[in-house]
Amino acid sequence: MPRIVSLIASATEIIAALGCEDQLVGRSHECDYPESVLRLPICSEPRIDVQGSSREIDTRVKSALLDATSVYRVLSEVVEELQPDVIVTQTQCEVCAVSLRDVEEAMCAAISSQPRIVALEPNSLADLWRDIQQVADAIGVPERGAELVVSLRTRLQEIATRASTLAERPTVATIEWIDPLMAGGNWMPELVEIAGGVNLFGTAGKHSPWMTWEQLVEADPEVIIVLPCGWGIEKARSEMPVLTSRSEWSSLRAVRNRRVYLTDGNQYFNRPGPRLVESAEILAELLHPAAFDFGHRGRGWQPL
Repeated sequence: MPRIVSLIASATEIIAALGCEDQLVGRSHECDYPESVLRLPICSEPRIDVQGSSREIDTRVKSALLDATSVYRVLSEVVEELQPDVIVTQTQCEVCAVSLRDVEEAMCAAISSQPRIVALEPNSLADLWRDIQQVADAIGVPERGAELVVSLRTRLQEIATRASTLAERPTVATIEWIDPLMAGGNWMPELVEIAGGVNLFGTAGKHSPWMTWEQLVEADPEVIIVLPCGWGIEKARSEMPVLTSRSEWSSLRAVRNRRVYLTDGNQYFNRPGPRLVESAEILAELLHPAAFDFGHRGRGWQPL
C-alpha cells in the first residue's frame, strides 16, 4: 500500500472517502476532516499571518504573490522523514492551498523517496469527478473511485430533480470574500443551479470574480449567501459589519426578507471534495426551506 501525504484538505477528504485514510502518513496544516486525520504530522505552513480582517489578509496575500512568493511552504524535512510514495497537491489556486510549485521546490530540496506527485485542478464539478478518479488510480483503488463518483453524482441529481419541480427559483449572490467583495465561482454556480436557484455572479468553471458593492446593490438578489474562503460561520459573522454598515444594506431585497445566510465556507463550499454534496444540500435548505431539510442548520449555516 502506498504511503500518502496530502497537502490539500479536499484531497484528504477524498482519500478518506475512498477508504484509504490508513495510508495517509502526513497532511497539510489545513487538513482537519475527518477529525481522525489530526493525528498526522503537519507537512506545510502559511508564509503569511492568516489572522486578521478580510481586508488585512487580502493585502498580505496580494503582497506575497506580487513578490512571486508562495502563500504556503512545504516542510520538506518533515516530508523527507515520512518517505511518501504519493504526494497529492493542487494547481487550481495558489491562495487556497499548497501548490504544485511548492511541492516541486520541496522535492528539489530534500525528498529522497521521489514520490509520485498528483496535482489536482478542480474548477468545476466535472473536474472534481476526474480528480477523484485520478487520486483513486494513483493509490491503487480505481474501482472505489468510480463507485464514489457515481454515489456523489446520484445524490446531487436527486437534489436537482426535486428542486426542478418547484415553482420558485430565487436569484442568488454567493459571497466568497467580504472585503474586498468576491463572488463564488468555479463549482458554485453549478451548485446553486442544482439547488434550485438562479446564480447572479460568477461563471461555472472559472475562477471566483471580484465584484463591487454597486454591482451587488444593482442586482438586488433575493438571497445572499456568505461563504468566505477558509472561514467558519463565527469569523464570517464578525466581518459582516463591513457590509451591514453601508447605507444601502437595509434596502436590499434579501435583507428586507431576512434571506441573508452565513455558512461554513471552510468546511463545505471552499473544498472541492465529497462534501460539495453537503454544500448543495445546504443551498437547497436555504433556497427552498419548505421542500428541503437535511439538518445542516446551526452547524453548516445560520441566518445573519
